[in-house]
Amino acid sequence: MIKILSSLSKTIHASFALTIILFLLLFYLNGGIAFDTLFWSWLCRFIHVIVAIMWIGLLWYFNFVQIPNMEKIPDEQKPAIKKIIAPAALFYFRWAALFTILTGFLLALLNGYFYDAITLSINSGITKHTAIGIGMWLGLIMAFNVWFVIWPNQKRALGIVDCSTDIKVKSANVAMLVSRANTLLSVPMLLSMVAAQNLY
Repeated sequence: MIKILSSLSKTIHASFALTIILFLLLFYLNGGIAFDTLFWSWLCRFIHVIVAIMWIGLLWYFNFVQIPNMEKIPDEQKPAIKKIIAPAALFYFRWAALFTILTGFLLALLNGYFYDAITLSINSGITKHTAIGIGMWLGLIMAFNVWFVIWPNQKRALGIVDCSTDIKVKSANVAMLVSRANTLLSVPMLLSMVAAQNLY
């Protein structure tokens, strides 16, 4: 067990193996697997939740852990954060955001409520679709911020793209403020998603 847990890739592979075993067991107990719309919807929701946890988890890591503690880190240690940890975290952060949006859209299409949700149920008046639609729009705004505001500014702030010190400082500030805006939107977005599934 220590050999598995000592390696992240082995840990992830073991996690997926356990997940597949549990999946097969649960479906066997439920009468077997039917590769119908219900199955694909479930699979899409499962992936959606996994990548969303990574996205929002990293957003909160940046805002609750990294940004508030950067001033406490000695200057000679900051390059480790800027050159190694932050770029790696930003890689998973931005791709998790994209896959959260894509799987969310696919889920809405599979379940037949995409148009109703994206238009906030203006024509149908189905409150559940209004709630999920609000969540979708907030998620879209947040993902747009990740890819088109936070990431370009972080590339300058971290020195991935060459620029002057003044631009680095300004870019770091813009990235931080937009990241905080995403943190502000994250809880209402999650409320909308959970409300759509559980309140209506």
